[in-house]
Amino acid sequence: MPSENKAPRSSPHAGKFKARFVAISWRDAAVSFGPILLVVLIGMWLAVKLIRPAPPTTLTIITGPPQSNFWNTAEKYKKILARDGVTLKILPSDGSLDNLNKLLDPNVNVDIGFVQGGLATDAAVSQLMSLGSVAYVPVTVFYHTAATVDSLDDLRGKRIAIGLPGSGARVLALALLKSNGIVPGGNTALLDLGGDEAAQALIDGKIDAAFLMGDSASPPTMGKLLRTPNIRLVDFAQSEAYTRRFDYLNEIKIPKGVFDFGKNIPPQDLHLIAPTAELVAREDLHPALSDLLIEAAREVHGKGGVLQKAGEFPAPLAHEYRISDDAARYYKSGKSFVYRMLPFWLASLVDRTLVIVLPVFLLLIPGARLVPMLYGWRIKSRIYKWYGALISLERGISGDAEEEEHAQMLKQLDQIEESVNRMKMPLAFADQFYVLREHIGFVRNRLMQRH
Repeated sequence: MPSENKAPRSSPHAGKFKARFVAISWRDAAVSFGPILLVVLIGMWLAVKLIRPAPPTTLTIITGPPQSNFWNTAEKYKKILARDGVTLKILPSDGSLDNLNKLLDPNVNVDIGFVQGGLATDAAVSQLMSLGSVAYVPVTVFYHTAATVDSLDDLRGKRIAIGLPGSGARVLALALLKSNGIVPGGNTALLDLGGDEAAQALIDGKIDAAFLMGDSASPPTMGKLLRTPNIRLVDFAQSEAYTRRFDYLNEIKIPKGVFDFGKNIPPQDLHLIAPTAELVAREDLHPALSDLLIEAAREVHGKGGVLQKAGEFPAPLAHEYRISDDAARYYKSGKSFVYRMLPFWLASLVDRTLVIVLPVFLLLIPGARLVPMLYGWRIKSRIYKWYGALISLERGISGDAEEEEHAQMLKQLDQIEESVNRMKMPLAFADQFYVLREHIGFVRNRLMQRH
């Protein structure tokens, strides 16, 4: 805009001027804050939409037959979870295979279950996740001492209890026997017996050997067989070879006399093979409950024992199922701060609140800078609009303009000035407002000087 040193003449409209200054234009402020508010509301909606609801207070775990190792472990979990107000319902089953099938069945109300290694299917691997391995599940094969058994091949032609349908013991027994050339339909009698029934049949001499594992046999049953004089536990001399053929198996050494020093049970060192039992869950398990379950597993399985070292379990061993993201995070860094410092119910509430508040807070930080910019731009754009009209009018000023054209330009300038005077202007922009009015006077002087 060109400028001259001449003082502007007084406008005939100057007496009509009435300043309309305000501390702040709330309408402009509301319009400026609108986009930020919209973004915040969208952020809150996404946070509420994506965040998981409050953790349920009831969980259902599927275990194995009543009084089996898995069942007894679930009973211990139940007492631990009750401290935080979570009720654990225990659902009996025929064993690991039955557990796996029911976890995959959407019509069965179950959240988690114990599943031994070696049973996974493609569907199970894709639909389920693991919270970690919690214990070894040794393959224990008991037999009559009348016939020495150095390998499973020595059981050929015998009567063998391989476990009940649905049990992990049965699946693993068939796989191991098959690797030794023993299959159903041959001269070896493979009987669907498990647990106490198989143990009693072995004691009574009705069968020659029995596969018993944690998902189908109780500790008292195992102890009873270990102390029966004419029954012995198979020593897997080929244990290392088995672990190389079956990647889900581990080699375990049982020291001589570890079960009973006085009676020297077992009478010599034993080599066993064992898959691990995994705590397998459906994908919709709440993260807070995942943490509680691993905490319970640490309390139950973290101590040393005959089969494991202290602190060995639970462990994020990815055998067949992927370790869940929540479990991996827990094993790496433990419980979050709020769950360490607050009771479970309160920590859950605070955790969910933070998920909503934190995104809003992060959005408001740039918003606090952006709103004043939008507000200033909106006010200035209103001033710049009239500068555009002034420039257009000034370009049309010429000395040979007709009287009628000159009057029309003055009328147009009067309308501009009147509109400017009606503007509601925040005090912070008063200087720019007065500069605009000064420029209106400048253009008016030029018009008057041309005529």
